[in-house]
This record gives sequence, C-alpha cells and structure tokens, in this order.
Amino acid sequence: MADILVIDDDPVILQLLQRLLREQGYTVATAASAEIGMALAADLSPPVIICDWRLLPGEIDGIEVCQRIKQDPQLAATFFLLLTGHTAIANRVQALEAGADDLLIKPVDIAELKARVKSGLRLHELAHDLQRQKQRLEAELKEAADYVRSLLPRDMRDRVRINARFFPSRQLGGDCFDYYWLDPDYLMIYLLDVSGHGLGAALLSTSVLNVLRSQSLPDVNFYRPEKVLAGLNEMFQMDGQNDKYFTIWYGVYNQATRQLVYASAGHPPAVLLTDRGKPQPQIERLRTSGMPIGMMPESTYAWERCQIPPDSRLYLFSDGVYEVQQENQELLGLEGFIQLLRLAQADTYPSLDWLLQQIEVLRIRNTVFSDDLSLLEVNFG
Repeated sequence: MADILVIDDDPVILQLLQRLLREQGYTVATAASAEIGMALAADLSPPVIICDWRLLPGEIDGIEVCQRIKQDPQLAATFFLLLTGHTAIANRVQALEAGADDLLIKPVDIAELKARVKSGLRLHELAHDLQRQKQRLEAELKEAADYVRSLLPRDMRDRVRINARFFPSRQLGGDCFDYYWLDPDYLMIYLLDVSGHGLGAALLSTSVLNVLRSQSLPDVNFYRPEKVLAGLNEMFQMDGQNDKYFTIWYGVYNQATRQLVYASAGHPPAVLLTDRGKPQPQIERLRTSGMPIGMMPESTYAWERCQIPPDSRLYLFSDGVYEVQQENQELLGLEGFIQLLRLAQADTYPSLDWLLQQIEVLRIRNTVFSDDLSLLEVNFG
C-alpha cells in the first residue's frame, strides 16, 4: 500500500516529487497517465493523491480524474491535491467545486508540499476514524433492532388471528407493539411510537413494553384503556426520559360480546374494515382525543367502544407506514394509506404483504425508510 500516489505526465516532476516525499519517509507510487493513475488508485486506495491539472493530450485532465476518484465510494475519503500553474481565483473555484481538497501551485515549494501532504494524511485519518465510528454505531443500531424484534410477539393463530410486520429504519426508531389475552375472554392490543430515533427511542419503547407486559403500572386496571394511558403518562414524563414522548393506541377486545374498547394518545387512528363482499369495505377510523404520553402531567384520556361485526379486520400502524415520499416528491399521507385499504377486492381484505408491496411501489426507488414501519392486522373472525 502506498501513502501517496503521484499522477503526472512529466517524468521530471514525477521523479522530483517521488524523491522529496520518500525523503520524508512516505511510500510513493507514480503514474504517467490518467488511465494508469486511476487503475493504481483503485488498487492501492492511497490516503493522498497528487495529480497534475494538465495531463497527456487526448487524455482526461486532473479535474476529471478528481471527479471520478471522488465518485468512487472506496476512494471518496482520499485527500486529492491538484497540482497546477493556474493562479486565477476562477481556476481555484473550479478545482474545489470538482472535489479537490487543496491546490498546490507550480513551481512547487518544498516546505508547502510537506505541509499540505501532512495535512492531507491527517484529514484522511480523521475521515477513516469517523467512518469506523459510523460503522460501530450502525452495528449497535442493528443489534438494538434485533433485540427489539426479539421482544415482539409472534403472529397469533388463535380465536383471533393477528399478523404483524416490523421494519426498523436505518437509524432505528421507537416503534413497539404487543398483544395477548388478559384472560380467556379479553384480548389486549397496542402499538406505540416513541419520538426521535436511535438507542434512546428504542430503550424507551422496550421499557414501556416491559411495563405493560408485566402489568406493573400501580393501581391500574388493564381492561380500561384510558386508565392505562393515564398510568403510562404518570410514569413516563418527558423530563425523566431525555425529553422523549410517545404516542400509543391501546384496545381491549371482549370476544364474548364482540366489543372493543379503546383509547389513543396522539397516535394515528386504528382502521376497522367491515362488510366484506360489498363493492368496497366500510372503513371506520378509531381514535380518541389525548396528548402524547409524557408531554403533560396529569393528562386525562377519553375512551370509546365499538361493536365488531363478524369477519372484520382491524389495522394498527405507526406513522412510518404513510410518511413515505413518493416519486412525485409528495408524501403518501394517512388518507393515501387509507385509500390503499379501499383498493381491496370485493371478496377479500388487503393482506399485510399486499399493502407493503403497494407502499414499496409508491416509494422513491433506492431510498430507505426514514422511520420505523410497524403494521398489525387483526382478524376477529
């Protein structure tokens, strides 16, 4: 591996720079043309490249070499020093806009050459340190996402059937959900979304999951959604959670009476689809008023009740499902997502995989989700 690659069509300049740099203890590779230089750059990945602006007639010039080097992900952090006889400000601007990190004016001053190479090597090392830190952070986020996924429930194949999909964003958000029978007749279902991204959001979401799963909210009736939300709000105030809050939809279904009681705190509405077999399913948005959890002490929460007709479907989701940028640069939006639910055929309901496929079709190609995406389908039978 070479510390420095010098590209110049003048053999005298090549030999001079090679000798001067080797005297400073650097390993130096040389190339007499742009083609050879770019091939060596790809092979050696040198921390510093010194390239003449003007190369052999008929070849690309140093500006073009610089642009191609900087477009290569493996070489983007390389410190590119453009060697030139141009002193005009317009030429300097052109070089910097092409991606050059610095310019060295001919005739070369030895002290200046040493200083600029030393600076370039230092900046390259800093860039690599940042890259290593980024990779470590991404590894930690992936580990955290795997941990969150391991805590989430499996699809339910019971008297009520529940399918779930969870896709953490690259930055890892704070989505979490759960469902289980409080007793043989009552099924609890919730989905929450913590503000922000990163490990802090994930830690808060898993803390809430553990509190609800262990039913450790003091003096709270877990059959009463509005009481659960009030208890969570008392326990998880923002000033004790690094200024993070969360939204939540929480419901309890009585399979004997087919009644669903629910409450929400700043969360998108759950969507109930009924009347399968008609030209379009009927859609009901289930939401109550209430501030997100943690924002205001002593907040109170409303609750509602609805009757669940036979063969109904309930969809719960986080805002990552519909905050998707489309090819036309517009967000899909909540109503756009609900419109996807309306596209179901007359004899069926949209499956989770079908919905996710439609979102993927609408989303800008080669982009990643900017937020966690969580989606639940509850089939009441």
